[in-house]
Amino acid sequence: MQTTAASPRLGGTWTHTLIAASPALLYAVRLWASVCLALFVAFWLELDNPYWAGTSAAAVCQPQLGASLRKGWFRMIGTVAGAVVIVLLTACFPQDRIGFLVLLALWCGLCAFGATVLRNFASYGAALAGFTAAIIAANTLGATGGPTPDVFMLAIRRTSEICIGIVSAGIVLAGTDLGGVERRLANSFADLAAGIAGGFARMLALAGPAVPDTQPQRREFVRRVIALEPDVDQALGESSHVRYHASTLQSAIHGLMRALDGWRAVATHLGRQPEAMDRQGAEAILRSIPPALRSAQESGSAARWIADPMALSADCEEAMRRLLALPAGTPSVRLLADECAKVLDGILQVLDGLALLTGARGRPVSDDRGFKLTVADWLPALANGGRAFLAIGAVELFWVATAWPNGAFTIIFVAIVALLLSPKGDLAIAGAIAVTVAAAGCILCAAIIKFAVLPAFQTFPAFCFAIGLFLIPVGFATARSRHPAALAIFTAMGVNFVPLLAPTNPMSYDPSQFYNTALAVLAGCGVAALAFRLLPPLLPPVRARRLLALTLRDLRRLAIASLLPRSEDWESRMFGRLASLPNEAEPLQRARLLAALSVGSDIIQLRHAAPRLGVNSELDTALEAFVQGNSAVAIARLHQLDQRIASNLDTAPEPAIALRARGRILVISEAIAAHASYFDAGAIA
Repeated sequence: MQTTAASPRLGGTWTHTLIAASPALLYAVRLWASVCLALFVAFWLELDNPYWAGTSAAAVCQPQLGASLRKGWFRMIGTVAGAVVIVLLTACFPQDRIGFLVLLALWCGLCAFGATVLRNFASYGAALAGFTAAIIAANTLGATGGPTPDVFMLAIRRTSEICIGIVSAGIVLAGTDLGGVERRLANSFADLAAGIAGGFARMLALAGPAVPDTQPQRREFVRRVIALEPDVDQALGESSHVRYHASTLQSAIHGLMRALDGWRAVATHLGRQPEAMDRQGAEAILRSIPPALRSAQESGSAARWIADPMALSADCEEAMRRLLALPAGTPSVRLLADECAKVLDGILQVLDGLALLTGARGRPVSDDRGFKLTVADWLPALANGGRAFLAIGAVELFWVATAWPNGAFTIIFVAIVALLLSPKGDLAIAGAIAVTVAAAGCILCAAIIKFAVLPAFQTFPAFCFAIGLFLIPVGFATARSRHPAALAIFTAMGVNFVPLLAPTNPMSYDPSQFYNTALAVLAGCGVAALAFRLLPPLLPPVRARRLLALTLRDLRRLAIASLLPRSEDWESRMFGRLASLPNEAEPLQRARLLAALSVGSDIIQLRHAAPRLGVNSELDTALEAFVQGNSAVAIARLHQLDQRIASNLDTAPEPAIALRARGRILVISEAIAAHASYFDAGAIA
């Protein structure tokens, strides 16, 4: 009886284990099939180095279809760019070995710079443009670095081999994965929007003498919103329709941040002036918020948002109109109504993204703009570019001095590791060490497969079976890895295996050649790790402090600027800074960036309203104190400005604008008071 009772439980345990492991196992099989298909095509076409096709297939293959396609697209762009550059360098320096090698190192440094500036798979494409040039150069350079005239044909062959790997991985992934990232992204957007709307409405409903503390909740939402960017990039890779409207999804992320900014302003105002939320004003504002948003955190509410985003959009637009036109007798009520409208405006942008992802009928045709680059901080990119240049230049110098036959292969792996890990920030050092450890383990496994297993097989299916003994377990471990170091090790093992095996048709079993190649790979990874150790990336606390200092500098420039930027441009810059904050940043630092975002937006609005209210000089005086880092004086002068506008309220040609300006003054004053130590930092004498 005991055995019979235990058997179903054991069977259930195995069933659950297999179900849980099936995605990782499927990815492992895809990785193996992609490499095999790429090698088959390369062998059939009789290419010189078919292992680059297999290496590209292993590098492009990802657990998600959208990620693989997006990565493959940028890998193709980077490959072509690198090939074109190396051909041009050879044409410009046909007899100048030093000039050629220096410019090759400089190009790799520029690509490391670009890989740091760009994000997600665009960053990968920039890195690839650098080490593709090194790959092609390694096959055209002589024993001591002199270029050869047949570089054009070599560039075509290497590009063809890499593109074969990209296409092979895409075919395997497209044939075994039906996608679904759009639906998952829609669920994430709906869940976040519902949580923000519901939390905000609940705070308003409970506001009174004691305002609930929602700051931890808002900080968690900020973290989750920032984490959406990779999912958006995957959606762009999976659907050409979504890719055409990429800015709509970016606007949806900004909309979530905008909603959180409005929530922060209301929470700060109520926290500093609890009596400002009189019940009559609270009820009027709550009545203006659509019922679907007020109950947004109820069970199943996110599914309702996905089912009919256009109906919710119409409700939000109507609610925004009511809030903006709401009669307000005091600046406090006007502030609350306007900030609630800002929350709804952010939710409206999210609903546009949901309508795009779900294919909702009646979705407005968006006027999507082109790509616009915003850089949070240039220093990490400059440091990464300089490090890559110096590391590759040092290996080139060693190669020229020693005439080591495998020096060119070492340059390839220095470039690969240095460029791919540069955007990782403080994780780059651990990643480079992990890649070096992975290279050592991969050398051992490749040697076993090549010299102990492959000699017993003669056919291509048998060859595929042999490499599957390594690729399938490594692919499974990669998909199941949760720790960053373990993920880096198994990923590097999967990518480095094929170039170390160096399959040819017929197969060559030269131990000296294998170990020379293995030594070059290990040396290249080790030099890159040493470069990261000697010239380490900026530590997270330093990066966070720099972002806050740069934001304060930009804010002070904005306060005295004669030519004002658009509010959308300022918000986009601040959203980029928030996204660039390291995970180790303190919650207070994120709160200060949100406060700076709000202060900058409200200064822009006040600057536009001041000429119509005749208070230009008073506003200049208040902002001058702010620029000088004197928050107490700035708040006092803003209070005087508010009194000046209030005294002219009855005679003002546009009383609604005057009242709204007084609300903006309140937001600025409260944000400065809440973070006075930050806004006073580095006071100008």
